[in-house]
Amino acid sequence: MDTFLIDTVILLALVVVLGYFNEKVTKFTHEIALMLFTVIAGGLLLVMSAALKGTGTVSQVLEELQFFNLEGFLMEGVLCFMLFAGSCHMRLLDFKKHARAISLLAVGATLLGAVFYGLIFYGAARVLGLPFTLPVCLMFGSIVAPTDPIAATSILKKFNLPPGISFIIEGESLLNDGMGVALFIFFSGMVTAAESGGFFAVMAKELLGAVAVGTVVTFVCFPIFSHTKDESRQIFTSLLAVSMSYVLCEYFGFSGAIASVVCGVLFSALRNFSEYKGRTLKLRQFDSFWEILDTLLNSVLYVMLGLSFIGILQMPHVLVLSLIAIVANLVARALSLGAASIFIGYLPDGYHRLQFIKLLTWGGLRGGLSVALAMSAQELVSDEVYLIILGGTYAIVFFTTIIQGMTMHKVYRRIQSTIVRGD
Repeated sequence: MDTFLIDTVILLALVVVLGYFNEKVTKFTHEIALMLFTVIAGGLLLVMSAALKGTGTVSQVLEELQFFNLEGFLMEGVLCFMLFAGSCHMRLLDFKKHARAISLLAVGATLLGAVFYGLIFYGAARVLGLPFTLPVCLMFGSIVAPTDPIAATSILKKFNLPPGISFIIEGESLLNDGMGVALFIFFSGMVTAAESGGFFAVMAKELLGAVAVGTVVTFVCFPIFSHTKDESRQIFTSLLAVSMSYVLCEYFGFSGAIASVVCGVLFSALRNFSEYKGRTLKLRQFDSFWEILDTLLNSVLYVMLGLSFIGILQMPHVLVLSLIAIVANLVARALSLGAASIFIGYLPDGYHRLQFIKLLTWGGLRGGLSVALAMSAQELVSDEVYLIILGGTYAIVFFTTIIQGMTMHKVYRRIQSTIVRGD
């Protein structure tokens, strides 16, 4: 029997059983529970395998425990749909109210976060004698800079955040995926400029080509989407648009991830434009479909990430480098938010700048996009550097999802108490 179906059964069984157990017993946030329990399961399997095969080396045990092809799942399967789902729901009429804050955070803070992280990690690499150049460290920064919209919004919505701050956080996390991919292309172009014919040639091909493909495909498909009366056909058309964009980009050597984000943003913009002109589209099934698909794909992804945590153990100097990666991420996130908040001006719902920075720093969870970008770096760097980048990215995703996610409620309550007191 094909292993695809077997893997699907195993993953869905874990999603359903662990999700049901969490719903009835532990009552954590869904994403946190899936990753936490699968990390524990993976650790138990590692210990049992090492005990049963006492003569085997640790590397052999780790190799045998790599159950699922996470890279194939992300890069050749679902990444385009996850990116489209994350960007096709933005309500641009609401976006206008907080356009300045969201734009500065999604663009400015993501850029500064990547740069700050790169500089911090470059300094640490110099001290430890690691073979990291500054362009590689900046590329590493772009990998861990974008926040994850699913984990962040699902956790923060439980706290009944004020509407203004809630929309800003959601808007940033939805839009900075595309910025993160663009920065990754930008800095990876610096890394490979010598071999690829120059930095600007790489940028023009990867970035501009993807934007062009995503735009053309969207404008070809959207007339069918907007004029059909069959809601199922609307869903089929959106699936066609994002998958066609991704396949064309892969064929021509452009960034399929950027094209997927472009499709999602344009679908959202054209939809909102139609509503602005007074032509309401019936999109109830469309919204439900993409919301359910996004939740399903992210649930499977978090299970796979939890089971793949043993990949961290393959990283040289695993403990020290994981701690450096985590601390550098927190410092870079806080510094970038501090710089961006200077230009935001008025913050809604009574938040002061320091309270705003604390909330978004601890609420800046990372997810599947960061892992996918880290895997994309394999062909750009040496094996040693790649393992450090992948392991450091895993460490950040696990720490932000499990530790920050589980303590987010306490952080939020503390911030709210200072707002009530007027501190």
